[in-house]
Amino acid sequence: MAKEKAKGKKTHGKCVYCGRCAKMCERIGASAITQAARGEHPQGTSPITIDPNACVGCGACISVCPTEHMTVERVRSFNKNMGPIIPSEFNEGLAGRKPVHVPYAQAVPNKPGIDPRYCVHFVTGGCKICAENCPTCAITHDMAEEEIEIEAGAVIMATGYRPFDAAGKPEYGYELYPNVITSLEFERLLSAAGPCAGHVVRVSDGRDPKKVAWIQCVGSRDASIGKDYCSSVCCMYATKQAIIAKEHDAELEPTIFFIDIRAHGKGFDRYYERAKGEHGVRYVRSMVSKILENPITHDVEVRYLDEAGEFREEKFDMVVLSVGLSPHPSTEEAAAALGIELDRFGFAERRPFDLIATSRPGVFSCGTFQAPKDIPETVAQASSAAGEAHRLLSEARGTQVKEIEYPEERDTSGEEPRIGVFVCHCGINIAGVVDVKEVAAYAEKLPHVVFATDLMFSCSTDSQEKMREVIKDQQLNRVVVASCSPRTHEPLFQDTIRKEGLNKYLFDMANIRDQCSWVHQKAPKDATEKAKDLVRMSVSRAALLEPLREVPFDVTQKGLVIGGGVAGMTAALTLADQGFETTLVEKTDTLGGEAGKLHFNAAGDDIRKYLEDLIGRATSHEKVRVITLGQVVETQGHVGEFKSRVKTPDGFVEVEHGATIVTTGGQEYKPSEYLYGDHPGVLTQREFHGLLGARDPRIREAKNVVMIQCVGSREPEHPYCSRICCTQAVTNALELKRQNPEAQVYVLFRDIRTFGMNELHYQKARQAGVRFIRFDTDQKPEVLSDSRGLTVKVFDRNMRTDLEIPVSHVVLSVAVRPNEGSKALASALKLPFDADGFFLEAHVKLRPLDFANQGYFLAGLGHSPKFLEESIAQAKGAASRAATILAKEKMFVGGAVAVVDREECVVCLTCVRVCPFGVPKVAEDGVIKIDPAECQGCGVCAAACPRKLIQVQHMKDNQVIALETSIFPMDEIIDELGRETA
Repeated sequence: MAKEKAKGKKTHGKCVYCGRCAKMCERIGASAITQAARGEHPQGTSPITIDPNACVGCGACISVCPTEHMTVERVRSFNKNMGPIIPSEFNEGLAGRKPVHVPYAQAVPNKPGIDPRYCVHFVTGGCKICAENCPTCAITHDMAEEEIEIEAGAVIMATGYRPFDAAGKPEYGYELYPNVITSLEFERLLSAAGPCAGHVVRVSDGRDPKKVAWIQCVGSRDASIGKDYCSSVCCMYATKQAIIAKEHDAELEPTIFFIDIRAHGKGFDRYYERAKGEHGVRYVRSMVSKILENPITHDVEVRYLDEAGEFREEKFDMVVLSVGLSPHPSTEEAAAALGIELDRFGFAERRPFDLIATSRPGVFSCGTFQAPKDIPETVAQASSAAGEAHRLLSEARGTQVKEIEYPEERDTSGEEPRIGVFVCHCGINIAGVVDVKEVAAYAEKLPHVVFATDLMFSCSTDSQEKMREVIKDQQLNRVVVASCSPRTHEPLFQDTIRKEGLNKYLFDMANIRDQCSWVHQKAPKDATEKAKDLVRMSVSRAALLEPLREVPFDVTQKGLVIGGGVAGMTAALTLADQGFETTLVEKTDTLGGEAGKLHFNAAGDDIRKYLEDLIGRATSHEKVRVITLGQVVETQGHVGEFKSRVKTPDGFVEVEHGATIVTTGGQEYKPSEYLYGDHPGVLTQREFHGLLGARDPRIREAKNVVMIQCVGSREPEHPYCSRICCTQAVTNALELKRQNPEAQVYVLFRDIRTFGMNELHYQKARQAGVRFIRFDTDQKPEVLSDSRGLTVKVFDRNMRTDLEIPVSHVVLSVAVRPNEGSKALASALKLPFDADGFFLEAHVKLRPLDFANQGYFLAGLGHSPKFLEESIAQAKGAASRAATILAKEKMFVGGAVAVVDREECVVCLTCVRVCPFGVPKVAEDGVIKIDPAECQGCGVCAAACPRKLIQVQHMKDNQVIALETSIFPMDEIIDELGRETA
């Protein structure tokens, strides 16, 4: 009888599979329950049982599924033994989910799937309530797995990583002590879309932590567990988490225990210094040996040796383990299937000078499949891999492209404004400070607003679909999104409204992140009021927006690369191999740049041989035109259609091109400190590298050699890390030991920043007898010279004593500086610099290879200090980005550009004089003409025109005034002006 009931839909429709019945339930066979409890898929089932093509993402299946999931309240009393809860993988087990679920809010496609390990139907054969309630009949529990065969000319492997399992370091008590969590778990606690809506709580009791410690290098730099490499990102993400946690709770005291702080990326060292100086993050240089827990309070006791050599015990409310990056478990199987060699850690085996190539031609790697790396490098190298694939597939370009078909634009002329407002939480970025729901409720009451709501992530697929539904249902003819920066997200929202028949210029964006929540973190009430003001301003402007038209033009499918170093030649060849004619301009009489002064890299690869081959290919390629002793002095035109003048000894050369790649390189800092230039025994690392490469006799005679790090870097005047210096010192030290085993080598450092796989070279140097001595900036080394020779004095922080080292050579690891010629080029091309004088990319993470100016891209040392291999990968990526323009036959111009009233214009030439781009010109009919293709829409001419006869479309005078009068009504402005006049 029990078995018959077990088959009944009614019985199992109420089952909320908890796992406890595995040993006691007589109605259901225990074997099925225990099978699911072990996490095994019942034979013949698939984890995807919802047809993504039929599913509309309505969420009905999720809402009716009876299986319990964890609520925010339950997280506050969370423990590792969750019992009946299905742990959410996305929230690192800190929250629950149902068997039918969307993996995370921004999943693509944003459609749910059913996990057969926990679904009652797959476990028991009952309950199909989700299928019964699906309005599109998308759920089929008997869906079978299928294999899909894909024909491809190239393969890109981007299999990602898996965080190190912290249970592999039992001394830290992970999974034993509830208040010891991993960095990824802490990341989910910080997230507004996480289990606690961005409010950080102690896992054991739900109270706010006041003292939080981060322990670095958990699963990195540890040979005992086979993780010798540095995971590259941990120091900076711990710093970021500490800052955000401190901003969320001003009373929180963050402490980071570290070995070396590896802030080696662009702008990272500034961020690290701000963490210490502005946010009060405490850094303790120590490797924590053990963690214990008070079983009553669940406080965590950290035991460590401080810098003075004293043993310390300190209590914390929470401890965060900064876990390293390991290859994703799927990598090994995928690599085997594709015949790809892996290194001993499971990452892609490197090829000389090529971070993207694998051991199999036509298969490329990027991201953390290649090695641990941060987001900017991942994005740049993904473009690089795409560029390499494009090389192979250039003949097939465009053969399988499907054009997006947009509906015909609605004629909104004559309609009263009907505005929809969407206010974004943006995770903790906005909602952590601004009361988003209050802002949305306020927006709903504004004139012309017929709909207003708040969205967790307005840029997610489901939010975009909701936006389209609202536009259709409410017959909106204007849309306002209050979220992040229009610089990054405006095109996405414009495309969304265009898909519903609205002109894309009937959209406005209120930046309540950069201009509000980010700058008013300590004043949430005021920030909320300001967000209301910004939304009101945007709505007022949106009511006056007009549809604009863009016109097509033919793209000049040729490239220009400025700079003939390795990055420049690589970029030119990448474009040329894709079929685009490319001009390469070098200001000196030879190609090669700084690489021409190098002999070998850390892996021992022959740089001279590689460079010789590269120059040969660049100068002989039929689609590459090389101009040496050339200097670009002027560029006119716009993205897709440029004309540049190149000054050469034989006169000026005009180059037509559709995109520009800037690879102007960098240069070695020539120091004034440490007796450089005053004593022949004081050299820079590159000069010493030259002696090693030439096997100079002085190398065999060297007895003691001291290398001093951070010369000209990480100083108040130049507060950036030059990235390559530590590995360069280690490389030269190892080569010195190979050529002269008797030489004693000392490296004086602040932090050893041999990130990623360079950590292995650091280990080799220590094993070879290279001695590393740490110093602080308040006790820098001294280099002295007398009749006996050179002496270096330094205070050893570890031994707590002064050392005097007689030496034959002092080798200075000097900074990488921007190329001096970059300033003139930047002025000619109107390109921006960062605070350190390097070229500034459009967005550090989203567009690391693009300039903000459309049609311009960058790579190499002109962007920031980097290794030769990184410059090569970045150059391929920049070429790939440029190819997205050159591959088009036509582009569109116009829209938000300046327009002159030619009938009233008196040709005073004010606009001609003030335009920074030289766009306004006197036409053949004697009246000013502004070419919409060249106009940048900056508005300088409109502001300067004495008769106000120039208007910038999409930013007309009445639209700008609407922004102001939405805050201060016009009658108040007039009264104020009257009072000032009086």
